[in-house]
Amino acid sequence: MALSCPVGFDVERLREEVLRTYTRLANEPGGDFHFHRGLAYATQRLGYDRAELEGLPAACTERFAGVGNPLLVGPVRPGETVLDHACGAGTDLLLAARRVGRTGRAVGVDLTPAMRERALGAAAAAGLVPPVEVHAGLLEELPLPDASVDVVISNGVVNLSPDKPRVFREIARVLRPGGRLYLADVVVARELTLEVREDPDLWAACIGGAVQESELHELAAGAGLRGGRITHRFDCFAGTSAGAKVSRDLRVQAVNFHAERG
Repeated sequence: MALSCPVGFDVERLREEVLRTYTRLANEPGGDFHFHRGLAYATQRLGYDRAELEGLPAACTERFAGVGNPLLVGPVRPGETVLDHACGAGTDLLLAARRVGRTGRAVGVDLTPAMRERALGAAAAAGLVPPVEVHAGLLEELPLPDASVDVVISNGVVNLSPDKPRVFREIARVLRPGGRLYLADVVVARELTLEVREDPDLWAACIGGAVQESELHELAAGAGLRGGRITHRFDCFAGTSAGAKVSRDLRVQAVNFHAERG
């Protein structure tokens, strides 16, 4: 498997850049970014249901910056526990909360304090506390017990981690036997160049840390997740400045990916 980042890569600098980018998004959703965001983008490019999104507070939907639509991958059932793996301002988290209902749990984990604040505020405004709860945490160190989650949803964040095998091991750890991963993330057609891998702006824009499709399958299988398969594809970077910075033959896109804990 190819390395996720170059040897000697400054992980702390990456984390600071990610935190800075998504803090700015939390505070200035109408600002200039390398990626698409918002309700219109989610419905027109990613297949979200407009009526569902219009029923959520704008505090979360206008800050939505996912790359795919993990809730298309499979069902979320009443009474289940769902983890939104880097929940951002909470769009997917609140949609999942409506599916699990009052007997379930919808747990958001995120690195960025401003995003956690927006997610909790949106959940309160929507009358979804409970089942929504939001915690500080890293993808590589999830603040949940072993085998405590039925579904992990993740939208455009695994690519931000420089230690993807550890991220997948953490997903497998918190999933119950038979639990499902509904992942949306960025993939590329070939291995990225060192120049792209070393660009923190492209990492923060979800491209610099992207893997090839075959690596997604390897990462899942290596963590003990079975049945990995691509279910949907999305042209999430068309017309963005991030997409313009990489060559056409990379074919940067997002996919929905399904796997289960054995």
